[in-house]
Amino acid sequence: MTDKIKSLIKSSIEVKQQLLTDDVILKNIEYVVEKTIKSLRNGNRLWFCGNGGSASDAQHLAAEFTGRFYLNRIALPAEALHCNTSYLTAVANDYSYDVVYSRLVEGVCNPGDILFGLSTSGNSGNIIKAFEVARTKNIMTVGFTGATGGKMVSVSDVLFNMPSKDTPRIQESHILIGHIICQLCEELYFS
Repeated sequence: MTDKIKSLIKSSIEVKQQLLTDDVILKNIEYVVEKTIKSLRNGNRLWFCGNGGSASDAQHLAAEFTGRFYLNRIALPAEALHCNTSYLTAVANDYSYDVVYSRLVEGVCNPGDILFGLSTSGNSGNIIKAFEVARTKNIMTVGFTGATGGKMVSVSDVLFNMPSKDTPRIQESHILIGHIICQLCEELYFS
């Protein structure tokens, strides 16, 4: 079993080694940090969405902004779109699960906000529809996906497509990139 454990750790490290040398991803991190700080300074909000484990990751990243990352500081306006279970279950039941996020984007998001969507496949219908509505409202969309990017390639203003097809490795890398964005935004916003 020790060999299996080492193999899993090694596969995670290999994905991160690829991120370390991917100039597009590195530049995109810088760009998203700059845009996020500008959005927050303009009084806008950050929104996060995902499904399953990616919903947990979305909620985690939103909490890093509203709580704190390293600094004791004021809360920054960020929220995960799936946290209202009454809304989520009503809309899924009355309309379709595919529109649970797009209806919220339509109702609560404003121009200049930023919407982060996490989907390992890049094919989550509800995130794609949310990104489509965000585009009509001048809301920047930041996608987090796996290697191919899936259908989110065409609806993301910025796409972080992790160099893996393995869901756990993709999600580990989403959190890594998300944490880097949170840390840099906190440092620069409050400097």
